[in-house]
Amino acid sequence: MPLHIRGSRPARRSLAVAAAAALLSVVPAPAASATHGAPPRESAPVHSYDNAIRESVWVDTGLDGDRDGRPDRVAADIIRPREADRRGRKVPVIMDASPYYACCGRGNESQRKTYDAQGDPVQFPLFYDNYFVPRGYAFVAVDLAGTNRSDGCDDVGGRSDIQSAKAVVDWLNGRGRAYTTRTGSERARATGWSTGDTGMIGKSWDGTIANGVAATGVEGLKTIVPIGAISSWYDYYFAQGAPLYDSGPEWLSHYVNSPDARARCGHVQRQLVDGAPRTGDWTPLWSERDHVPDARKVKASVFVVHGQQDLNVRAKHFGQWWDALAEQGVERKIWLSGTGHVDPFDFRRAEWVRTLHRWFDHYLLGYDNGIDREPMADIERAPDQWTTDRVWPPRATTATTLRPGTGTAPGVGTLGLAPARPGTTETFTDDPALGELDWAAHIDASTPSKAGFLSRPLARDLRLSGSSTVTVTATPDTTSAHLSAVLVDIGPDTIRDYTARGEGITTLAERTCWGASTTGDSACFKETRAKTADVGFTVFSRGWADLGTWADEKKGRPLTPGKAHTITLGLAAADHVVPAGHRLALIIGGTDAGLIDPPAAPAAPTLTLDLTRTKAKLPVVGGPWAYLRATSGALHPTPDRAPRTAPLDGVAEPPATTRVPGPGGGGTR
Repeated sequence: MPLHIRGSRPARRSLAVAAAAALLSVVPAPAASATHGAPPRESAPVHSYDNAIRESVWVDTGLDGDRDGRPDRVAADIIRPREADRRGRKVPVIMDASPYYACCGRGNESQRKTYDAQGDPVQFPLFYDNYFVPRGYAFVAVDLAGTNRSDGCDDVGGRSDIQSAKAVVDWLNGRGRAYTTRTGSERARATGWSTGDTGMIGKSWDGTIANGVAATGVEGLKTIVPIGAISSWYDYYFAQGAPLYDSGPEWLSHYVNSPDARARCGHVQRQLVDGAPRTGDWTPLWSERDHVPDARKVKASVFVVHGQQDLNVRAKHFGQWWDALAEQGVERKIWLSGTGHVDPFDFRRAEWVRTLHRWFDHYLLGYDNGIDREPMADIERAPDQWTTDRVWPPRATTATTLRPGTGTAPGVGTLGLAPARPGTTETFTDDPALGELDWAAHIDASTPSKAGFLSRPLARDLRLSGSSTVTVTATPDTTSAHLSAVLVDIGPDTIRDYTARGEGITTLAERTCWGASTTGDSACFKETRAKTADVGFTVFSRGWADLGTWADEKKGRPLTPGKAHTITLGLAAADHVVPAGHRLALIIGGTDAGLIDPPAAPAAPTLTLDLTRTKAKLPVVGGPWAYLRATSGALHPTPDRAPRTAPLDGVAEPPATTRVPGPGGGGTR
């Protein structure tokens, strides 16, 4: 995942489950759609899964992370069609490089790799092998350095992590060395069976490795599918200097390293502690683990999947990665769900398998199936209700500046296009026990812990699509303070309950099957359904910062009490429709309980906001005029729970009841 277990935040562990079920509902594999003599449009399950070649190789990374005097070798477990091998036909590769194959497992059922008495792989977690090997693909599951059966030390997103997978891509393309055993000298070669064309996929840490390998520009990597993945490890641990977790990367390294790696990798632990100070300052360690600047090197196509309510790998990660890829003209596609840290196999299974099949067929087999010409974005508007966009964000999206103003009561202000009167202020006192859900629940009341600003009830739907910023000018009475800014849709809705265990899904006893099975590796997985909640408001975008980074976002400094400081907070990317009749709210507070840690102040900071120098820049579809139309004129209500088709950049809009509430933490790996 990246996995953290902490205080009030729910434990981020997926449930261990039984490996078999008495009754299985089987989903038949689709047949090839090509007619005789025509180019194929879909790979078909014509190869035997039971008779597939299962083998392990150890790939030389060229590094000596564990300082034992030998180059580290990482284990790559391989399954590939035997029929293709006999006929001398080469196959493309789907790869998932992970630190979790032994310590924690993969997927909703926490599956681990298993091996027979000779050490050959028996079970490959997840469905990729079961489904794609019969269709003419190889699947390769790589243990990152220091984990499971690999040498070296896990360095949490650093050079060792990325080289663990890049070295395998190089080997698949005939540029690297691999061996049939961990310590032996017999060479293993892939050039006889691999085309070299590789697609990397994975959720969370696995998807982060895919991002990082793509950012090296390695030849042969044709596509990546990062699911709930990190784009910058600094942004996993900090938000502009404000700590998101109370431990650093050394904890994760220790957690995933194998027992023998833990004994020999103390020097890596020290490097992680020294290079990632809890001050939140940017260091060279974070530069090495920031993939966003290297989007310019990406040659692979990218299919991004992320939960908009993912509070483990937060939505900022996909937003900044997507924007950087767009600047480089990278071929890309995106799915945005209403879940937390959940794999699409567990929230949109049939459509996910179908889409992923077509994606890999196009980019790894070269089939002209049209997926590259289809709408770029799928967005979940309500549980199991999706819309599409030809381009994302929509072309009509324009950065729109909204400004807070005072209202009829302290802390209950207005939000509009006009600036506040000079000298207008609002004041709040940080309460580390409260957070965004508490603030939003009392948006219409004067409460000391937040300053809230609301639009008028909307006369028309208002869509925000992309990343936002909030610029705040605040005067503290202490030498340190943290700030939070959240965007909230005020109004009733039914949403995926991402704050609950499962983060928007409920796991069922029934299983469905996706591919072929053996006695040691079943293609049948527990089904899920949406877990929903009725809410009165939706927090749909968030951002945090240490006010001490006001002058330099990469380095904090003590504040001067009584002096005004101006800082701009980056808010997570989102795509959300605030429906007619609801209100849009901007809330500014201190510590967002459960999501950032409180400041190191002897007393709770009180901050006074200068509203004339505070503003939000939001990605409004239709720009300022759309906001003006939505907040003026007669109300145009939408029938409750009835579908509608108001065009937004040529895209059909969702039902009226579709928004979301506050924080949740947790996450399955």
